[in-house]
This record gives sequence, C-alpha cells and structure tokens, in this order.
Amino acid sequence: MSSPAPTAPAEQPDSGRFGLRLASWYAVVFVVSSLAIVLLTYALLAASLAERDREIVASTLREYSARYASGGLGAIARAVDLEQRTGGRERLFVRVVRGGSETLFASIPPEWADFEVSPLAGRESAWDRVLSGSRRATLEVASARLIDGTLLQVGKSTESRDELLARFRTVALLVSIAIVLAGLAGGFVVTRSTMRPIEGLIAAVRNIIATGRTDARVPVREQRDAIDELSSLFNAMLDRITTLISGMGDALDNVAHDLRTPMTRLRGIAERALASGDPATQSAALATCLEESERILAMLDTLMDISEAETGTLRLERTDVAVDGVIREVASVYEDVAEDRHVAVSQHLENGLVVSADRDRLRQVVANLLDNAIKYTPAGGRVDISTRRERNDVVIEVADTGTGIADHDLPRIWERLYRGDQSRAERGLGLGLSLVRAIVAAHNGTVEVRSRPGQGSTFTLRLPVLTRS
Repeated sequence: MSSPAPTAPAEQPDSGRFGLRLASWYAVVFVVSSLAIVLLTYALLAASLAERDREIVASTLREYSARYASGGLGAIARAVDLEQRTGGRERLFVRVVRGGSETLFASIPPEWADFEVSPLAGRESAWDRVLSGSRRATLEVASARLIDGTLLQVGKSTESRDELLARFRTVALLVSIAIVLAGLAGGFVVTRSTMRPIEGLIAAVRNIIATGRTDARVPVREQRDAIDELSSLFNAMLDRITTLISGMGDALDNVAHDLRTPMTRLRGIAERALASGDPATQSAALATCLEESERILAMLDTLMDISEAETGTLRLERTDVAVDGVIREVASVYEDVAEDRHVAVSQHLENGLVVSADRDRLRQVVANLLDNAIKYTPAGGRVDISTRRERNDVVIEVADTGTGIADHDLPRIWERLYRGDQSRAERGLGLGLSLVRAIVAAHNGTVEVRSRPGQGSTFTLRLPVLTRS
C-alpha cells in the first residue's frame, strides 16, 4: 500500500505586501487630504480676490455718483485726475455716457487699450465682462444711472488678480510635490514602525510552528499601543499554553504511574484465578477486578471533569441553590461514616443564602471537603461546617481538628494526583481537591486552606451571592 504524497506547505503570508498596502493607503489619504486643503485654499483665495475687486468697483461707483450729484462732470474728472497723480487708488476704467452713444468723459489706462468697451456705451447692467483682444485678461464693468439720466461706468481689469493666482498656483504645485514626497516618506516610516511588532509576532508564531516550542516570546515596547497590547496578550497566551502543556505532561505521568499499579493488580488477579481452576477463587477474583475497574473509571471520570472545568467546557446546569439545604443533604449522607469513625459533625448555617450554581456540582464540592475532613480527623475529633455572607460572597467553611497538612505539602494539595505524606495512609485517588478547585473556579468562586500540622485544617469556599433586583 503506497503512502500518501506529502502535502505542500501552506504559503506564508507576505508581510511586506501588507506593509506596502498600508503605506499606500496612508500616502493616498495624506496626499488627497492635503491636496484638498490646497485646492480649497486656492478657491477661497480666488473668491476673496474677486470679491475685493468688485467691492473696489462698487465703492468707486457710489463715490463718483455722489461727486457728480454735487459737482457735476467736472467733479468726476478732478477726482480721477487726483487719483492718477497720487496713485491713491488702483487703476480703473471710468466713463460717463449720455444718450447711449455720446461719451462725455472717459479714463482708461493705456495698457487697457485692447479692451473693446464701445459695445457697453449704452448698456446699463450690474456687471459686464469684456475680454482682452491680445491678453488673457478680463475687464469687469459695473454701471449706474446718474441723476440727469447719464450713465456712469466703472471697471477693473482681472490681470493683477490673475497674476497673483498664477503665482499661487506655482507655489501650490511645489507644495503639492512636497506633500506627495512627505506622504510617501511618512507612509514608509509609519508602516515600518507599525509592522515591526507585527513582524515580531509573525516570527514568533512561525518559530513555534516550525520547532513546536512555546518558549518564544514577542518583544513588547515600553510605549504600549494596540499592537503592543496584542503582543502582550499573545505572550500571556503562550505562558498559559506552556503551563497547560506542562501540567498535562505531569498529569499524564501521574496517570500512567497510578494506572500501572491497578492494571498490574488486575493482571495478577486474573492470572492467579485462571491458574487456580477453583470457581470460588475465580468468582472472588472477578469481584476484585470489578472493584479495581470502578476505581480506574472513577479516576478517569474525575480527570475528565477537572480538565473540562479548567478549560471552561464543563457544562453547568445553573439554578438558584439554597446553600444550607445542600450542606444538610451532604451531611446526612456522611452521618454514618462520621459515627463509625467517632467524629462529631456540627453545622452553623445562616439561612437564606442562595447562589447561582449547578446543584450536583456544588454537592460534589461539599462532599469532597467533608469526606476529607472526616477521613483525616482522628477518633474523638470534630468537624465544623459553617456558612455566612461577606459583602457579595457566600462563604462556606469546613474546619476539622485532624492531622493537618505539612508545610511542604500545603502548596501542592491542589495538584492532580498529588498525595501528601499524611494522605498516603488513606485510600483515595488524590483528585478530590483538584476537582474542588476546578468546579469552584468554574462558578467564578475561590477556595483556600489554612492548616497547621497536628491542629487541623480549615477550607474556605467563596461563591458570588445571588442578589435579586
């Protein structure tokens, strides 16, 4: 049978192509925005200059109309002559026409001689435009009827305005070129600074995929931004994965070690029973095998529950659970066990404490704590179970007067399959406290222990209290 052909490795993403797109978008947005500002500035400048020219023509038209009313045509002529000699006003076209064709007075700068103004002699309108015959200029003319019916016309050439706008366009072109270059350079700089942490993240992921090692970390800058926050979260995720993998390896080692003994016993019992040929011996061997099988299944089920609780996949059928009812129910189950071991169990329960929890899982937690307390309390000792409310938590305490926990064992009692020196004398799987902590954490609660060797232990469980709005 031929082996399947190896699959080609997936194409790696091109971070350079992404960086190019990012730089291009930055440059386009920057350049378009800047050019829009330049164009808007040009439009506002052109409109402002046009408005200024028209205001000069309109104000001159009003002034000369007033002079004509007070001093006649001579007043206008004197005013124009004075303006030309003193240079106090910009150059203007001024003409007074009577009867639609007879020009009584006209003043026009020599360089404006190519403007054909004769068709305007008898035309009265707010604004007229006359094109130059030899230059790209326009004469804008406004008219007003004087008190005796004659027509006063005042005009101004757009030549100076056009020259100013032409110079502005030249400057704007140079500025636009500078903006494009600045946009490209800025896009490159921004892209490099943005892509550097992303490239570090990509390199770390590629290294993990290539080597299978999760000890690589992404460098995080002191000046944190969204990318650095992502890198920090990625590092935290790697830390969590490393911890889980390490814990999984330890758990598998412990499971393999703990399964080896019952499996060896099963094999030995079965072999001796088959060799004996005695039905009674074989029947007893089958019963022992069933007991060992149940113990192995219980271990595997508990390990599965712990894993699901720690990974957030444990299904919880949450309901409103009265804490005192669960504790009384569990305590009644262990009455006979406590009586056989001559251990007194007392309850100090505050009524009305309700939590949102999975009733069966909460019963399992209390049962594990109570079972441990009774198991490790010598005859004549006692176990106290109490509940109270502290702020927004329901507190459940299980205290015993037992053997206590050694200082070197205390930090490790929550580990899977760990059994301290005191617990090795008792039958058990070493999973009870691991399951307790996992279930409590799944309920958003905490559990802690205080213990001194020879003076007993106190396990304190905290769960969020159920408040009704």
